[in-house]
Parts: sequence; structure tokens; C-alpha cells
Amino acid sequence: MYDIIIIGGGPAGLTAAIYAKRAGYTALILEGGAPGGQAATTPEIENWPGIKNVAGSDFSMNLYEQSRALGAEMKFEGVTGLADGGRVKSVTTPSGVYDGRAVIIANGVRRRKLEVPGEERLAGRGMSYCATCDGNFFRGKDVAVVGGGNTALEDALFLANICPRVYLIHRRDAFRAEKHLTDGLAGADAVERVMNTKVLEILGEQRVEAIRVEGPGGKRDLPVAGVFAAVGLIPDNAAFAPPVALDQHGYILAGEDTHTNIPGVFAAGDTRVKDLRQLVTAAADGAAAAFQAGRYLQSLV
Repeated sequence: MYDIIIIGGGPAGLTAAIYAKRAGYTALILEGGAPGGQAATTPEIENWPGIKNVAGSDFSMNLYEQSRALGAEMKFEGVTGLADGGRVKSVTTPSGVYDGRAVIIANGVRRRKLEVPGEERLAGRGMSYCATCDGNFFRGKDVAVVGGGNTALEDALFLANICPRVYLIHRRDAFRAEKHLTDGLAGADAVERVMNTKVLEILGEQRVEAIRVEGPGGKRDLPVAGVFAAVGLIPDNAAFAPPVALDQHGYILAGEDTHTNIPGVFAAGDTRVKDLRQLVTAAADGAAAAFQAGRYLQSLV
């Protein structure tokens, strides 16, 4: 029996483990992939406060080793189910069942991909899924943003401040974003709208050099140094619902206090409903979730 079981070994989960161990609780981290989550595959991180830049793999390994040095246990197993037994929560994996008095869900999200040739090969070499994370690497260079929702327009407006030209590529004839964002495009001279157009391929040898698209005028190549896919995130929370409540998009209903609808079950990081999904907000959530879990455990005495 563990005090706290943490589902996910990304920045939120590892930070939760660090805070849980520092508070004197036993903690088990269950991670189906590599420590660090999406951060581990990021070539360089330069928006972590106090660190000018660091390789994503180094950042992730440092977090992992810090949690392990404090005594957190990690098992590399995916989670297939969660059951609420009141004072005991049971987490199921392919190899068995682990019991804990509290659970922190910090399994993150998956970025929806374009599913076109060149995307996987050039990931991290000009192909990105987070403009606020990676945009500064493309300062002074032409880039493309693919998508038509809030995230795509937010990305395009953000990049327009640092890039001379931003191609905003959308497969439909109208954006799905909120009005204040579409209105914002009117004052963004750097943004060129490319409507009714689909992406065919990401081009480049060692790095992104262009994006091939097809629209009303036929096929053409747009020369860019970076491509930002903003076609949505995919939460992976079906294994927890029920009993954990989700919103209509599949995100866990939990606020800044990280409480879910189940006493003793908390949600941290990208997996929960929130406006900003960044490393620093994931880590903050992990600390908050560990604190709230500790407060819950104290209430059981």
C-alpha cells in the first residue's frame, strides 16, 4: 500500500513525487514511456525560469534522478484502470493492481499530428507542436502554422511578433477560433492566411525547408524554416472515467487546486482542464497536487 500513486512521469508527475517524498509520504510513479513525457523529446528548453537553456532529455533526466534520490519508486507500466474504494484507490496496469490511499493523475496529453510525409523525420528539426515553447528558435525566419482553432490563431499572433512572415494554413474557408482572435489577425501584417488548403508534405533534408500544400490554385511549396502544427491535443483519460469526471473534450474536470470529483484523486498538468499548458504550469500543478494529497491523507487520520 502506497500513500500516493502518481500516474505519469512527466514534469507534473515527477514534481508531485518530489514534493510527496519531501513531505514524508511513500510514492509510486507509473509511467508507460520514458521519464519526462513530451519534455524528453524537446531538443532544447529555454523557457524554464532560471535556466537559460537545457536539452529536454537532460531536463527530464534531472527531474527523474531528483525524484529517485528522494526515494520515489517508478515502474514503467501503462495504466489501464482506476477504481475508487473510498480509503483505498486501486490502479490497474497490465501486470497487476497497485493500491494507494491517494492518486495523482498526471498523464499529460498527446499532440494531434498532421500525418503527412516528412513530419516524423523532421520532428524537433523545424517541425514543432508548441509555438510558445519553440517559437523563439525561429526569430527572424518565415514559418507556417497549421490549424484554424484558438490555438492556431494564438500561435500565429505570437509568432507574428518575432517572425517576418507567418503562413496560417487552414483546410476550411473560415476559422473556428473566438472572435477576438480572428479580429486580432486584422492588425497582424506578418500573418498571411492560406485558406481552403491542406498540407501534403513537410520538406527538407536535415531541417525543415518548406511545406508543400494544395489549395484552390493547385500545389505549391511555401519556403519556411519552421512548421507549427496546431490541430489539437488528445487527452487520454478513458481509463479513468468513470469514476473520474471529464469535460466534453476528455480533459479531467479539476481546477487550480487539482481536486477531481473523487475525494483523494487529483489531476495535475496538461491532463486537466486549463488555459495554459507549459512545463512551468505542469510543475506547479504537480506541487499543488502533492500538497493537496497530503492534506487529504492527514484528514483520514
